[in-house]
Amino acid sequence: MHIKNNFITQIFYKIFNKKEYIKNRIFAQNEKDKIIFKKKNENKINLIQENLNKKKEISFLHSGHAGDIINSLPILKELSQTHICNFYIKLDSPNNSYYLNHPAGQVFTNKKIYNMLYPLLKKQSYINLVDIFTNQDIDINFDLIRELPIQLAFDSTKYWSHVSGIQPDLTQTFLNVGEHHKLKNKIIICRSLRYHNHLINYDFLNKFNDLYFVGTFTEYEDLKEHVKNLKFYDCKDFLEMAEIIKSCKLFVGNSSLGFTIAQGLKVPRLLEASPRTPSQHIHGKDGYDFFFQSHFEKFFKLLYNK
Repeated sequence: MHIKNNFITQIFYKIFNKKEYIKNRIFAQNEKDKIIFKKKNENKINLIQENLNKKKEISFLHSGHAGDIINSLPILKELSQTHICNFYIKLDSPNNSYYLNHPAGQVFTNKKIYNMLYPLLKKQSYINLVDIFTNQDIDINFDLIRELPIQLAFDSTKYWSHVSGIQPDLTQTFLNVGEHHKLKNKIIICRSLRYHNHLINYDFLNKFNDLYFVGTFTEYEDLKEHVKNLKFYDCKDFLEMAEIIKSCKLFVGNSSLGFTIAQGLKVPRLLEASPRTPSQHIHGKDGYDFFFQSHFEKFFKLLYNK
């Protein structure tokens, strides 16, 4: 296809022939993406496959949000059947996107988040080693997802498959924890401030007892304005959060670390889907997502009475 890139011609198309203008813009962007991929990414993607074929011990790198780190674990679990898997977390990588009240501030994962995450990662028997990244040799760099010329508007659980070339069965559990010694058979909520669905509310939960919030205290205060009988539980780390979720009657939340853990455990769970950023999806049994209030209340009662 030949594109007329002359500036004046493009201006003419923009004013008088929108269809041709849009077609030219799409073609130009596609050509740019192909060049970027060839020059910067293709060798990295191919090298990952070579490493998987040649090596029996594989090192992984991740510097993303805690939820993204957990979401990548199905890849490690799948590969652990044939490889020894070592997991390195890079701290303090800048987070340039706006994130209201992010626990790590302006970075994806800091030392505090790592310390909270470490016990849960260490608990997973399919991970041989968990450590902070200090320039170790890396075979699969999950951070490559942010370099690829693709729009990250699809299922965030699958990001790591597109980096690694491994597609595990996401309907299966990928987290293993024990039950909590104190909070059992409760309704557990974790709702980040970033992915609120403005079309729904939680007010109807005032009719229910034993509601516990396990996210940050700021997030709890935000929801407490609407759910007056909501209680806060301050988890000592993300392993304890996972134990509480494992022991729950049902879990409710939006795209958050809590929901990612609920996915990994396949507990009865409801996802408050984001109309503007629908990148989190349900995988496996006992899970429902919703955009609208009547669906929220219907699915809640279905799981509550199950």
